[in-house]
Amino acid sequence: MIDKQIESAQEAVADIPDGATILIGGFGEAGSPIELIHALIDQGAKDLTVVNNNTGSGEVGLAALIQSGRVSKMICSYPRTANSTVFPELYKSGRIELELVPQVTLAERIRAGGAGIPAFYTRTSVDTPLEDGKERRRFGDHDYVMEKGLVAEFALIKGRAADRYGNVVYNKTARNFAPIMATAAETTIVQVTRIVSAGELDPEVVVTPGIFVTRVVEVPNPALESALVAQGVRYP
Repeated sequence: MIDKQIESAQEAVADIPDGATILIGGFGEAGSPIELIHALIDQGAKDLTVVNNNTGSGEVGLAALIQSGRVSKMICSYPRTANSTVFPELYKSGRIELELVPQVTLAERIRAGGAGIPAFYTRTSVDTPLEDGKERRRFGDHDYVMEKGLVAEFALIKGRAADRYGNVVYNKTARNFAPIMATAAETTIVQVTRIVSAGELDPEVVVTPGIFVTRVVEVPNPALESALVAQGVRYP
């Protein structure tokens, strides 16, 4: 068995290159791997394509990564939320690209990519601007639009606990996109509050098996995005 423990978030993201596509977990702040994202900012990789449900809040986490000029394209469902000011301004000034994907379609594109399914058909974007440039086919009485599966070189996700072999459990809804993102990335990096001994996790409750995880780093007291935003924190 491979010991997948990494000493620090900085070491965990050290080999992410310029131009990489990165799946980043989180639904708002729930499940957002703040420490891994901040380590990536410090690391300096640029021209990144990032896949996430939204574009971050305030000037920390994903929003800070975008603000630092490291992200050239966002693939997401909610580019503008209550506390998102960074992305809207960059987008309006033409300094960042957006691929807008309905939330359920986004989840299925990631799941399909992880399952080795190159494309699928959905009715979601029929007769909308999101259909432009995509194949349409008719099945039965309805038209469907083809969407491609999403894969990435890296995934950054957050769990509640893991063992040294990379088996991961999550804190309730903080799991959101993380399990499917883990399957769709070549290298999956997980930050967890606690790394436990082998056998301590009940195999019946493991959500992400270690086969999908490349590196695990322990972050005992992870930052909360909402708390940082409320305090007016700006990273770096």
